[in-house]
Amino acid sequence: MLFQVGGQGTRPTFFEMAAAQQLPASLRGALTYSIGVLALRRPFLHKVLDYEDEFFALLMLVLETHSLRTTDASFAESLYGLRRRAVDIRVKKDNTHLNSGSGINHSGLKRRQKVLSVVFLVILPYLKSRLHSIYNREREARLQATLWGHEDERFNDFNTTDRGDDSLVLSATTVTESSVRAQLLKKIQRIIGACYPWVHASSEGLSFSYQLLYLLDATGFYSLGLHALGIHVCRATGQELMDTTSRISKIRSRERERLRGPPWLKMMEWWYQSAEERMSAPTVYPPPPPPPTPQVAKEGLPLPPDRTLCPLCSQKRANPSVVTVSGFVFCYACIFKYVSQYKRCPVTLLPATVDQIRRLFHDM
Repeated sequence: MLFQVGGQGTRPTFFEMAAAQQLPASLRGALTYSIGVLALRRPFLHKVLDYEDEFFALLMLVLETHSLRTTDASFAESLYGLRRRAVDIRVKKDNTHLNSGSGINHSGLKRRQKVLSVVFLVILPYLKSRLHSIYNREREARLQATLWGHEDERFNDFNTTDRGDDSLVLSATTVTESSVRAQLLKKIQRIIGACYPWVHASSEGLSFSYQLLYLLDATGFYSLGLHALGIHVCRATGQELMDTTSRISKIRSRERERLRGPPWLKMMEWWYQSAEERMSAPTVYPPPPPPPTPQVAKEGLPLPPDRTLCPLCSQKRANPSVVTVSGFVFCYACIFKYVSQYKRCPVTLLPATVDQIRRLFHDM
């Protein structure tokens, strides 16, 4: 088979890996849109949008660190039931044509691999986003200079603001340092503007190459970062999922033990309790009190001393049936005939109908 499209084995399909890779970008777009809508009524949220890259990088740093610590997988991979495994490839000399899974041993992630995974998942994407923003500003500045013919007047966020009359009291040394700093920043922006397209094209080309090779089952590494770290992404087994759930429950239990104390911390204890635990623990209510014992009417039939006898025929009950309005048991034929004729219970004389007769399958 040319492509791996099925869900066989521990090797994830291309579509699973692609979905896990695209999840952070989709999450960022959803968060940005939601905060933008909320900012229409809460203007202070515009500050979050001004530092969108830093805000999202901090959020992903928390999520990825927690996920790698508890599940040995990134945040997106854990949602798809995937796990990261350190790979140890052993090549056999007598067999040069190895299959994709032969000679490969998987083990748990080391601390160094977890730290470097956070770098590849959070730090490098943040730096790439910042470089992309600087490149866009430099490109807009070049376009503006080309249209208006002023090469020295560019949109630069690092330029100083207008100081008005205060600029008259600046010393010559301060002016010189500011101009040198501005020129240095301009040179850095020009270098980024010239180099970033090549760096971006190389990065995208390598990503496409690894994804194509993974789709063709020619490599077990989905990206250059996973190859550099020596990590394979595998499907989690049922036992691993159970162990992960148990580990997370223990972590939450320890956190709840730390939070025991003042009453206002009870809200935090509820927060750390998982939804599954809240749903699996049904609310236990006390049983209702039993109804009062029905009283035998003076004009009603007396009860026989033997509880197994029918009060109507004074014989052992056949097909025992109960009248729900009183709770007394009779033979089905006897009580059906009596209630059909008198519309009441023969012992308590309470009004009853044949619909209130219930068959008993275990006679006490």
